[in-house]
Amino acid sequence: MGKKIGARWLCAAALAVAASMSGSAVSAADTPEGKELVILGDSFSSNAWILESDTLKCWHGETSWPTQLSALMGVAGTSDYLDMSCPGASLDTPPSYTAVWETKQADKEGAFGPRTELVTLQFGLNDRWGAHETTMWFALQQCVLNLIEGCGTEAADQGRIPDFREVTGTAYAARIRSVVEYVKYYAPNARIVMVGYPELFPAGQDTVCFNAFGVVRFVQPRGRAAIEFVDRLDRAQREAARLLDIDFFDARRATAGHGLCTEDSWINDFQDPRDPNAIPFHPSVRGDAEMASGIHELARR
Repeated sequence: MGKKIGARWLCAAALAVAASMSGSAVSAADTPEGKELVILGDSFSSNAWILESDTLKCWHGETSWPTQLSALMGVAGTSDYLDMSCPGASLDTPPSYTAVWETKQADKEGAFGPRTELVTLQFGLNDRWGAHETTMWFALQQCVLNLIEGCGTEAADQGRIPDFREVTGTAYAARIRSVVEYVKYYAPNARIVMVGYPELFPAGQDTVCFNAFGVVRFVQPRGRAAIEFVDRLDRAQREAARLLDIDFFDARRATAGHGLCTEDSWINDFQDPRDPNAIPFHPSVRGDAEMASGIHELARR
C-alpha cells in the first residue's frame, strides 16, 4: 500500500475524532471530487472469467449488471464510472482480493468524493466462515457434487462446506464495517448499496439441481447445507445493511423463480455449449439486466 493511500485511511479516523472534539467539521486535504458510480464486489459483479493478476486489474463482462447499470445511469465509458469488482474477491479472506483491497484501489483512482452518487458492495460467497478453511467454491466439489457423502448439514462440521451457522448479520457487518465507514466519510453524498445474490435455489429445500453441458441434469438430493449457506448469507447481508445504516438490494426478490433448474433460469448452467464463455452458476444476461434495472430504480428513490 502506498504512503498516500495508507495515510488517507488513517486520516479518516483521525479527522472524525478531531471533528467531534472541536465541534466543527474537518475536511480532508486533497480529497478528489469522486466518480458517480463505483462498483466493489466479486465475480457476481464482474461476471468475467479472466483475472489480470500481473497488473492487479480485473476484467469485467460486457453484459454484467454493473456494465448495464452504468449505461442506465449515463456514465458508461466515462471517467465517472469505476468498476473495481474482481472474480474471487471476498470480504476479508486471503489470498483473494478483499473488500479493503478493492476500496484502496478505487481510492487510488479518485473514486470517492462529494460527487460520488452510488457505491455498491457485493461480497460474501468467497469467504471462510467458521473454523475450517473451506470456501463455497471448494465446497462445490467436495460437498455439492459429492453424491456418495451428500451435502447435508453435517458437512459443516466435517469441513466440506463453510459453517453456515457462523454466517450472521453481526459477523458480516464487522467484516465490512471499515469499508463502509471509509466510503461514508470520503463520499458523504453517496448512496451505499449492499447487493444481495440472485436466487440460485428456492429457500428451505433439500435438493440442489443444475444442468450441465446442455444435456445432463445433475441432482443432489442431500444438498441442504449448500442451500442453508446461501439462505443465511442473504439474511446476514440484510441485517448487516441495517446495522451499518446502508441500503440493501434484494436480488433474490428481483430474480425469484428464475434460479437453477427452473424453466426460465436467469443463472448460467455448467458448461452450456450455447454460451461457452459464461461463468457457471452466475447470472445470465437477462439476470444481470434485472439486477441492473432494480439497483437503478433503488438508487433513484
